Order: sequence, then C-alpha cells, then structure tokens
Amino acid sequence: MTHAAPTDLGNAKDTGATTPAVELSGVSKRFGDVVAVDGVDLTIADGEFFSMLGPSGSGKTTVLRMVAGFEEPTSGRVLLGGEDVTGRPPYARDVNTVFQDYALFPHMDVLANVEYGLRVKKIAKKERRERALEALDTVRLSGYADRRPSQLSGGQRQRVALARALVNRPRVLLLDEPLGALDLKLRREMQIELKQIQRDVGITFCFVTHDQEEALTMSDRIAVFNEGQIQQVAAPAELYEHPATDFVAGFVGTSNLLKGEAARAVFGRDGHVSIRPEKIHMTAHGAAADEPPRASGTVSEVAYLGSVTHFGVDLDGGGHLTVLRQNLHGSADQALSQRGQRVDLGWADEHVITLTPTASDPGSADPAADGATTP
Repeated sequence: MTHAAPTDLGNAKDTGATTPAVELSGVSKRFGDVVAVDGVDLTIADGEFFSMLGPSGSGKTTVLRMVAGFEEPTSGRVLLGGEDVTGRPPYARDVNTVFQDYALFPHMDVLANVEYGLRVKKIAKKERRERALEALDTVRLSGYADRRPSQLSGGQRQRVALARALVNRPRVLLLDEPLGALDLKLRREMQIELKQIQRDVGITFCFVTHDQEEALTMSDRIAVFNEGQIQQVAAPAELYEHPATDFVAGFVGTSNLLKGEAARAVFGRDGHVSIRPEKIHMTAHGAAADEPPRASGTVSEVAYLGSVTHFGVDLDGGGHLTVLRQNLHGSADQALSQRGQRVDLGWADEHVITLTPTASDPGSADPAADGATTP
C-alpha cells in the first residue's frame, strides 16, 4: 500500500510531559494475506483524550488491541510510558479497557463489580472498598453500590464499567466504542460526561469510534484511519477546517468535492477541491448581493432536518454542491418549496481547500476526472 502524506502525523500536543503515554513505531498487523494495520507511527501525550476515528475495517480497533496486548504486532513496537511492551501480556501493561458490551457480572452488585479487579490483585478489603467507592463517586454513581446491573439504565451500566476500569488507576484507559449501545440522546449526554470525567481523573483516554460527531465532541486530538493507515492527526477544529485528504474531508462531516474540469469551472483550481456546505451562501438568482455570485444553478434536492436544511444544487457549469442553511426563519414548507428554483451561490476563497487525493480513490490517478461527491 502507498502511505498517505498526513499533516502533523503523530505529534502530540505539548502538555509539559516529557514521556508520552503511548508510542507506536512502525506498527503493522497482518491476518494471513490481509493487512489490517500498515506501518502506523503515533504518539499520544500523557493526560490526553485521544480518539481513533474511521470506518469499520480501517484498523483502529486492531491498533487499540495491540496497545492493550490482546494482539501482537506483526512488526513494529508498542511503548507505554517510554517502556517497550510489545511482547508483554495484557495483565503486565498499565492499561485497562472498556468495551462496548460492558461485560458486567450480573450476579454481583455494582460495588462488587467495581472491586473485582482489585480483588484479583489481592488488594486488602478495606483499601479496595475505599477505592471502589471513590471510583463510583468519580462517575457520579454514589448511592448505587447495592444495585445489580439489571436495575441500571444503559448509561449507568456504562459508568459502572468505567469505574471498574478507573479503580485500577491505569496510566492509559482504552475505550472501544463504549457508547455504541446507547440511544442518540443518551450518547450525547455521555459524551460530555465522559470528557468531564477524563478531565477530573487526568489520565490518558484512548477512544475508538466510527462516529465523527463523538470524536469531535470529546477529543483533544483525533487520528483518522482508512485501510490500515492514518490519514491525518489533528485537533478537532483543525481536522474539520483543514482536512489533509479527500477521505478526511468526506468522513469528518459533510463536504463538497469537485475534481478536474468541474473544479476548474467552479473554483478556478485543478485537482481535488473541497468546500463545506455551511460555508456557501445561497440567494435567489439575480437578487441583490454584496458580492457577485461565484456560481449559479438549480435546486434539485431539499432535505429538511429540523434545525438545518440541506439543499442540493446542480451547477450551470457542471458539478453539484450541497448547501447547508440554518432554519432561523421560515418553515419546512418554505424550505421544501425551493426545489426547482434558480439560485446564486457565493463563498470566501479562504474556505476553499485543495486536498491530497486518497491513494485508494479510483479518481486520484486521473487528475482530469470530473464530478462531485457529497458524503
């Protein structure tokens, strides 16, 4: 495989820590003929909330499992706190893992579940009870010690699993899509709460998700994975506003992508060119405006989403752009009535981004390929 040329690849933010919590050096993993992870280099700072984001099969969970010790790299090294732990078993690593299914013991109450790891380590009863109660207080479950998992909501069970991991005071907490089983409203509540817990305890969180909104909400930095490689590592705002490749632009949020003749006609640029839908201003064709329109077209699609409406516009010069407008005024009927109308579009040059083609993109080998995609 050809490696993408990411920006800021694996360079942790300056937190004052001299030794990173996690380092991956040339890590690869093969399962027979399948390359699951392909030469990953990554550094995660001590105390950082770091997310690994990507579609199913992109390699992010395999990387997490290699950090945890559940998988051994085919090549490369895994370091925790500066120590090479590549060949160490999971129990000999200063990490704990929270899984999507939580894996709570149904016959034990909450306190016994949280104490379990300390009991295995033969921690004295008085100390493990104090530490377990402290962990429950950290995840805001004081008063739930005597309940069984079946008596808890999904969000409460998720917090018990988190407390069970935190009670061991690991240097790194690994979270493998722990919010995946929750409904949308509870997921959003838990995203804020999980980030606050991470701030309170101050340890490194390494979070795996395929949900870009989840990653943007919680993370200090995000690594975007695709086909076993890291496309880009950056802070959430940098990742969204300045994606390095067309894959990142399409996977992190919604993006318009024009190539070849369409890019030249609309943006006056060659290559793969992108602009976010919310950066485009749309007015009725011929209406008075402060600046002359950059393009004109016809509204072909309208998707009313409550707080915002997405408009699909077929451009006169070829190509298709999606425009996002907040529903500050008017109604759904007014938005839907714009289908078939002629419109003018405008934008600032600073919001137009020229992207590096993703190696696996079939059109990347042909710089003259036309068209537009709106993931």
